Amino acid sequence: MFFFTISYLIPEYSKPKFKPVSEVGSFRFTTQDGKDFTDADIKGKVTAVEYFFTTCEGICPRMNKNMLTAYNELKQEPDFLILSHTSDPERDSAARLKQFADSMGVDTKKWIFLTGRKDSLYNMARYSYAIDDPKNHFQKIEDDFLHSQFMALVNKNGEVVHVYDGLKQSEVNEMIREAKKLLKD
Repeated sequence: MFFFTISYLIPEYSKPKFKPVSEVGSFRFTTQDGKDFTDADIKGKVTAVEYFFTTCEGICPRMNKNMLTAYNELKQEPDFLILSHTSDPERDSAARLKQFADSMGVDTKKWIFLTGRKDSLYNMARYSYAIDDPKNHFQKIEDDFLHSQFMALVNKNGEVVHVYDGLKQSEVNEMIREAKKLLKD
């Protein structure tokens, strides 16, 4: 009886409280259109995040195909975004990312492709989005290469709430369900 009374009086009491995986730090990257994109642009949005590179013939095409499922399911949601950061900024210029986005046939206001400085991109993956183990990187940034199959889901407060295996359609489907819940909050 106590639980029901307190839940009625304080609606937030009955909602589960999960500690976020991490928080998105400040960043400034360049979109496929050559425009700046910062952490301020995702405030108030539910955001799915991945890393890939345009010349990848391994896991990236499968990940992007799975992310396309999320895009098609959620593209009508005004507060939903997908961010695809390049792992290979030396080759993946804004123009190359634009060409890639066009080949996928997606709205680049909803699915944004980002490039920038390699160290900044990798630090975001490892420390903000928590999709790569920092122990995997090399001492010299020139020798480092990030190739992660994981996707992060960020809530409207800029908190990473879960990391999913982007190669598993079942986990991407779970990410879509969770994103829908977060969009209602």
